[in-house]
Amino acid sequence: MLGLIMDRPMLISSLIDFAAEYHGGTEIVTHNVEGGLHRYGYADAQAEAKRLANALGELGVGFGDTVGTLAWNTRRHFEIYYAVSGIGAICHTINPRLYVEQLAYIVNHASDRVLFVEAGFVPLLDSFAAEIADTVRAIVVLCDEANLPESEHFDLISYDALVAAHDPVFDWPSFDERTASSLCYTSGTTGNPKGVLYSHRGNILHSYASIGPDCMNISARDTVMPVVPMFHANAWGIPYAATMAGAKLALPGPHLDGENVQALITGEGVTMTAAVPTIWLMLLDYLKRSGKNIRPLTNVVIGGSAVPRSMIETFKRDYGATVRHAWGMTEMSPLGTVNTPLAKHENLDDGAWLDLAEKQGRPIFGVDMRIVGEDGGELARDGVAFGDLQVRGYWVANAYHRQDESDAHTGDGWFSTGDVATLDGDGYMRITDRTKDVIKSGGEWISSIDLENIAVDHPKVVEAAAISVAHPHWDERPLLIAVREEGAELEKSELLDWYEGKIARWWKPDDVVFVDELPHTATGKLLKTKLRDDFKDYILPTA
Repeated sequence: MLGLIMDRPMLISSLIDFAAEYHGGTEIVTHNVEGGLHRYGYADAQAEAKRLANALGELGVGFGDTVGTLAWNTRRHFEIYYAVSGIGAICHTINPRLYVEQLAYIVNHASDRVLFVEAGFVPLLDSFAAEIADTVRAIVVLCDEANLPESEHFDLISYDALVAAHDPVFDWPSFDERTASSLCYTSGTTGNPKGVLYSHRGNILHSYASIGPDCMNISARDTVMPVVPMFHANAWGIPYAATMAGAKLALPGPHLDGENVQALITGEGVTMTAAVPTIWLMLLDYLKRSGKNIRPLTNVVIGGSAVPRSMIETFKRDYGATVRHAWGMTEMSPLGTVNTPLAKHENLDDGAWLDLAEKQGRPIFGVDMRIVGEDGGELARDGVAFGDLQVRGYWVANAYHRQDESDAHTGDGWFSTGDVATLDGDGYMRITDRTKDVIKSGGEWISSIDLENIAVDHPKVVEAAAISVAHPHWDERPLLIAVREEGAELEKSELLDWYEGKIARWWKPDDVVFVDELPHTATGKLLKTKLRDDFKDYILPTA
């Protein structure tokens, strides 16, 4: 017997309709690409999205077609999110920081019929125009008519002129909630990027989980600033979750330096924000130099890579903001875990609280996790045993877009994340390494993440990476590559001594190399493949 409950499809268009009706005057503030602030409410955003929906029809975009974006976190990009998915097309957010060859591959693989691009990305688009000429039908530039740039290869359309020419009345179609809504490609360091095709149902369920108090904790009383780009795993779902909650949005555009981020926080009263650690390193450096504050910010969600202990401590001690360490993947829409304490943790001392906060957190409802050994058997959840982390859930990809086979998907319905992790009895997960980054010395594993976090905790170190290099006796040993604070004097012996008492002595790096900067992927993660290639012939000291 079935329950007697209305069966209505969970569609992304319902989010903007809800926000327009019940939070219509709540602001969406954008730090424009060209400077200055733009303000309007959710009701205005809905009207603009409906104008764009009508315009998409004129451009020949229909149900199931794919529309690409090369855009920052702005109100125009927000409108595209809702208009494209709202008509049953697929919103494909493209990372402009990828290599040109990867960009061309992604546009063609996704079959993007129309591209929405920032004016500053037109020269980039021109650089691979020939490769996408048979795929793309129209290029819309996110600007007004007066600021429309010229292109060597494309007839460009002004976004503002296009939208303004259409009516704000549009009836969103109804369709199966399992319909594809959006598309993101992984930014892997080897091979072609892989497409993750999200559904309306998955994104709505992910939003429900995201706004919960033990997840991102977003309410209508918050002002939310997604610094994580809208081209990176849908800005961790925040454009959907904040709309579901009716929260005020502060969109930073391309202005992600410490000064501009601080000004937007204090100027717009930001209470919640999210980004990778690299962004917060820039902000904390600016705050230290300027003496400014980040009130009323209290909730800082950090993911993308492991959060240094010192960063968690500094936010709390100096600025009254709590870091919520989070973990996820493009393949997970992307949230998998968020670190919030349980009732039994209420009276932890500062040291024990930091020990807990360093972990990536507990699974949110909708995600199952397990760790398995080399034989595929599940390992104990004791916080000690570590193995390959696998996940499954309501918003986890079950395959890659237009890819028949996947080594990451198991026969029994799990997704292998490529992370090495521990799970404890309360479900707290701690990533010890990426499978490809783990250092195996004398048959024993050393966590590169632990080595990096300890190094970054040193007051004279900005960033660090630990990689394995060949050793004649131990097979592999750790080499630390570090960036000093500007103007700081730091010898390798001082940094190596910093490890004493913090890890097993045999884990300590055999050597340190100081560099001016470290390479990063398009999403801000350390590019260890390049480091391993750069140091493949490095000879460790013998004494």
